[in-house]
Amino acid sequence: MGSGIAAHLANIGFDVTLLDLTEEAAEAGVERARQGRPPHFYTDHSAESIRLGSIEENLDWVGEADWVCEAIFENLDAKRELFAKLEPLIRPDSMITTNTSGLEIRLLASEGNESFRERFMGTHFFNPPRYLKLLELIPTADTNQKAIKQMTRFLEDRVARRVVLAKDTPGFIANRFGMWSMYCAIHATERLHLSIEQVDIITGPFIGRPRSGSFRLNDMVGLDIMQDIANNLIERCPDDPHMSNFAAPISMKELLAKGWIGDKAGQGYYKKEGKELVALDLQTMAYRMRQEANFSTLDELAKLPLGERIGKALSNRDEAGEFLRMHLVPVLKYANYLKEEISHNVLDFDRVMMWGFGWQMGPFAMIDAIGPDKVGMDEKPFYENGKMRSYEGPYISIPKQVEYKPLSEYKLLESQKHFNVRDLGDGVTAICLTTKMGTINPAMVDDLTKLIDDPKIERFVLTSEAKSFSAGFDLTFFAEMIAEENMTAIDIALLKLQTLGAKLSEKPGVAAIYGHCLGAGFELATRCSTVVANAETQIGLPEAKVGLIPGGAGTVVVRVRHQQNGPRPLSEAVSRLLSGAVSVNADDARSLGYLRPSDVTCYHPDRLIFDAKKIATEVGLRPEEPLVHMAGPLMGMIDDMLAQRLKSGDITEYDEQIGLKIKTVFVKSTSFEDGLERERQMFLELCAKSLTLLRIRHMIEQGKPIKN
Repeated sequence: MGSGIAAHLANIGFDVTLLDLTEEAAEAGVERARQGRPPHFYTDHSAESIRLGSIEENLDWVGEADWVCEAIFENLDAKRELFAKLEPLIRPDSMITTNTSGLEIRLLASEGNESFRERFMGTHFFNPPRYLKLLELIPTADTNQKAIKQMTRFLEDRVARRVVLAKDTPGFIANRFGMWSMYCAIHATERLHLSIEQVDIITGPFIGRPRSGSFRLNDMVGLDIMQDIANNLIERCPDDPHMSNFAAPISMKELLAKGWIGDKAGQGYYKKEGKELVALDLQTMAYRMRQEANFSTLDELAKLPLGERIGKALSNRDEAGEFLRMHLVPVLKYANYLKEEISHNVLDFDRVMMWGFGWQMGPFAMIDAIGPDKVGMDEKPFYENGKMRSYEGPYISIPKQVEYKPLSEYKLLESQKHFNVRDLGDGVTAICLTTKMGTINPAMVDDLTKLIDDPKIERFVLTSEAKSFSAGFDLTFFAEMIAEENMTAIDIALLKLQTLGAKLSEKPGVAAIYGHCLGAGFELATRCSTVVANAETQIGLPEAKVGLIPGGAGTVVVRVRHQQNGPRPLSEAVSRLLSGAVSVNADDARSLGYLRPSDVTCYHPDRLIFDAKKIATEVGLRPEEPLVHMAGPLMGMIDDMLAQRLKSGDITEYDEQIGLKIKTVFVKSTSFEDGLERERQMFLELCAKSLTLLRIRHMIEQGKPIKN
């Protein structure tokens, strides 16, 4: 966890020092974080920015820190020993935390002086910190209230976390309840003799949880970690009558005995064999090919709202209904039993399960949605009229946090076929794509052009309400037009796309992107004054993978943005376009040249719209710089690059033809407008090739590119 936390902080721009027993151990920690799958770092530069040292030789460095975060192994005596050394070195104005998944914070703070105790808190980062936004913050009775508020604000504003204040109890909220829920699923599976595939289907999106379901989650967490947490809770919660649930299930005992502890061991309840994931048969304890788990009743109910579909499934007399009665009902009842002991209110409890475990609803919102009577409970609603029921009885207001307000809660001004228009306030209009994956089509381009021409749109945020900002232009349009040999329709569509991009650049606007920002989606977003990109956004121009070049101004924009440093960066840009390179995150996109220095990475997963709107109120116009004609050495460099890649087998002969089309735009264009015309011309020439149509159809039908 130490290297994971260090990586997260380095990613978002902090000066980070990482101390371990030896400097070599610190280096090994950073390397593990670098090589992790997924990696903890956005770019290699982030990893290289961490200062490494040893506790033995460099402990005095903690005196430079604004925040000292201890994250050694979960041993009370070892942590106390370390804090005894740290206390005299830490500045009186520095914050001090221990990162732990369940040790009681008061036991660590008790031997410190008054100043130390007033600033001391527990943090429970979720692993890996780069991807999981929840942070449980655990103050003690001695922690100063001002320090709690300051640390909460710092963690939310600067560290890009969603903070929940948890009580100083064993396992806090996440492990005390979340781990209990995980164990409960294994026990229910074994009692009902179900397969792990069946249970992962039941406990996935159908009940509002991630696709990993139960047993993939067990492998990701690690069975050894699960066992350690369970044993710790059994020892420290002797008065909880529900602790028997933490007894190791039969299958878990056998896997632990063999060292098959999950993903980090290469096998657990699932095992990777080549590209296939095989599953453990709980009856034979041997691996077999995964079996398709079908529940016709769940398929029929899946389109209903979450609470309604679970309520109906609970009443079904099939295996899925039986499992939900044996797993979900006890889980919800246990949450109700625990709530006052471990949390300050039901909202905090629900948020931990949503933010830390990826649940669509926390247990109390779920009880309301299903109906308490259907889960054997006699309770008033936990939420009512925008308020929550306090533990004392009365309903209290839920604090408003405008910085986390979801896009769907902003006022809807109009709803068109392909996008919504919303009022973000302060004179900023949100233009929100609504097609599947934000896919762009000619009709959308026409309607967006009319909208952006409206003088009432003065400042805007271009974003999406789909799963991703945009996966690019609808390929079926090109496939159909090519099949009909209607090149005129394609040319008109490209011209209109280029024109829409130009119009977006003529008003102060921000593109708020997330998920995927590809092809035509990127071409529109990058013409806005500023792009604000969620840190995990995959950004790029992959048109070459379907036998095309960017045709909505993407080729010309890349050409202009790489011209300042001479021919070599331009040749490298051609190579990236030919590969259809897509970034793995927003900071990587900046290193690839897709994002400008003026564009912004939003590291907080829930503040994209808030940050984009704020920037939109202040941003000015940023027109593209003129295209500078450049031939000479550039032509030769591109030819050499294409020849070398062809000779090495890195590209096919048809890829080389695509590269030559890109070269034409890069080398022969005499102005931005001339470049746009050449871009469309090269696009149309490729559309006339049969190999391009084959690539497009393969992508549509198979969802992946083909090399031909």
